Amino acid sequence: MSRKTAKQFARFAVVGTTTFLIDYVLLMVLSHAFGMDPVPAGAISFTVSLVTNYLVSMRFVFTRREDISRRRQFGLFVLLSLAALILNELIIWLGMMRIENTPLNLTIVKVLATMMVTLWNFFSRSRWLDAERRPVLKARGRAFRRKIRNRWVKWRRKRRRI
Repeated sequence: MSRKTAKQFARFAVVGTTTFLIDYVLLMVLSHAFGMDPVPAGAISFTVSLVTNYLVSMRFVFTRREDISRRRQFGLFVLLSLAALILNELIIWLGMMRIENTPLNLTIVKVLATMMVTLWNFFSRSRWLDAERRPVLKARGRAFRRKIRNRWVKWRRKRRRI
């Protein structure tokens, strides 16, 4: 990981921790202080933290892409976040499938899921949302396609000789 990517990841971690705290505190306030059912309270707190995460991430972590609108960019952000939510639930389900459901086991599985989802969130968002990484990735993609094409051509020539 380059120094620049490490700095970006550190900013990403600060933003993620902050929005997690917003999510958690809002969930507790809505469900305990206002007596709201935890499921809708969780949906509200998740939505508020998601929007906050988008706004802060695009301001302090990633560089906005100019080739797509902000609306499309937010939609892509939401899709990547939903994929992260599915990944999180899948990891928890797989992790708890074979072990006893105790608070300690659930905490361990949740920490592992959070670590994996954090990596997914960072690398997927930097891949599809960060304007600074876009040209590098495009160049790598072109080089990779060229390499595959050259191998394909060599393989076909070799087959024709046989």
